Amino acid sequence: MNLESHYVDLHGLRKFYVSAGSGPAVILLHGFPDTHEIWRLQLPALVANGYRVIAPDMRGYGRTDAPASAGAYAIEFLCADILGLMDHLGLATASLVGHDWGGLVGWQLCMNAPQRFDRFAALSTGHPAAIAAAGVAQQMRFWYVLGFLMPVVAEHAIRANDWFFLRQMTRRPDQLASWRAALEPEGRLTAALNYYRANLKLGRPHNWRPVQVPVMGVWSDRDPALGEKQMLDSLHHCRKGFRYERLAGAGHWMQLSATDRLNALLLDFLRPS
Repeated sequence: MNLESHYVDLHGLRKFYVSAGSGPAVILLHGFPDTHEIWRLQLPALVANGYRVIAPDMRGYGRTDAPASAGAYAIEFLCADILGLMDHLGLATASLVGHDWGGLVGWQLCMNAPQRFDRFAALSTGHPAAIAAAGVAQQMRFWYVLGFLMPVVAEHAIRANDWFFLRQMTRRPDQLASWRAALEPEGRLTAALNYYRANLKLGRPHNWRPVQVPVMGVWSDRDPALGEKQMLDSLHHCRKGFRYERLAGAGHWMQLSATDRLNALLLDFLRPS
């Protein structure tokens, strides 16, 4: 697989992305605290099956610029980055695969610009309305978010004891090394936390629109942060079909812990009907 690296200037933001393959376009959106590298085991499978795959570093991550203002990470700007990238690439439409924050961006994109997206695979994160209505059990899973909202304090706590917080999130040395490399440079950890600080409205009751795009929701039963209910209930917010898949024995980062099963699901879902 010939993986190409690119930079593009989007309304003053220098954005990095990798691409490979030819055929129908699939855009892969990562979450916290990853970069495009989280998709390294999905890229070859998609390319080998005839897809053109684009995996950006989201705003503030990896080799994409990190604006200093917390407000620059509001979901409206995150979505504008992806639509701008599509316009730059000349893509009238594409399929989306989003994980964690990338999933939330994907839901918002499909709400606001359904004509641009053929299909959407939401990994871990359900529709924002389903998350907001998932009840006390889901809110308890989000205990860490309250800490993330405190500037300076959160940054210090995450870096403390040789990044103990990150070390508790994975047992994979390669994953930990990737996170540290992405978050250690000046301003990068704050940029990642600004996703939470700039988007508090996503956790509140809101008149979220339904999605007019076919959706597959994939949830892993060892995800400590996101419960099954918020994904199952996303069915009620999808008008063009919702397919639910449950990955037993997989953790939050299903790209790594259930690679073959996830890849098979993606290939089956993305295949034109």
